[in-house]
Amino acid sequence: MRDIFTHRELLKMLVGRELKARYKDSSLGFIWSLARPLAMLLIYYVAIGKFLGAARNIPDFAIYIYTGLTAWQLFSEIISSGTGSIVANSGLIKKVYLPREVFPLSVIGSALFNFSIQLVVLIGATIAVGNFPTGARWLYLPLSLFVLLVFATAFALLLSAVNVYLRDVQYLVEIVMMIGFWLSPIVYSWTQVTDTVSAKWIQELYLANPMTLVTMGFQKAFWVSGDSQVLPDLLPERLAIAGVVGLLLLWVFQRVFARLQSNFAQEL
Repeated sequence: MRDIFTHRELLKMLVGRELKARYKDSSLGFIWSLARPLAMLLIYYVAIGKFLGAARNIPDFAIYIYTGLTAWQLFSEIISSGTGSIVANSGLIKKVYLPREVFPLSVIGSALFNFSIQLVVLIGATIAVGNFPTGARWLYLPLSLFVLLVFATAFALLLSAVNVYLRDVQYLVEIVMMIGFWLSPIVYSWTQVTDTVSAKWIQELYLANPMTLVTMGFQKAFWVSGDSQVLPDLLPERLAIAGVVGLLLLWVFQRVFARLQSNFAQEL
């Protein structure tokens, strides 16, 4: 941590470079960061909401989906881009010494920038539909965001290091992220899960997925018209426990990263 703080200016520069490189020579620039979640929103709204009828049981279905997509997009971007961050900066790593952690961390900075744009759109959408969130429900946002960032940072560090030795990891991550999307209640509701799966232990196993809790936390914060919908008991406590587990995982994975980084230059 001390090393990273010493190189904080470098970290800022890498975040800026990440954002500039992503939209270099693009006419619409940062607007493209909205294109993917909006396209997914349109597809799921029409295909699942209208054609399959999910919108009949979920009020403000568009807000519901976009809330989950905003959280998932941040998590997915950090994991996917973070996994390839060390390999992508191999030229710099082989020439100069600097804390290797700054590369996956710079991905988190650029992902948070895109997330902030999507969050503004989400808040604007809640105003547009007349259901702007107020009161204590806003507390779910920092709590859920904390859990998301802790887990995403932990896995970005681990996977970026392992990917240096096993390049297949980046392809495996794409598949796992696709499965993870459908294991989180983004385009379907918790009520539909409990209606389909009655076994309590399977429901608890489903809730052990931190992104399930994060998605529900975001929905609790922004999906005002869903206040009458059933959510798992003790959601804030579950999020708090997930945050503690995530911190432990972050510490372990950072130690693994520190051990693996010694041979980065030779492997790259």
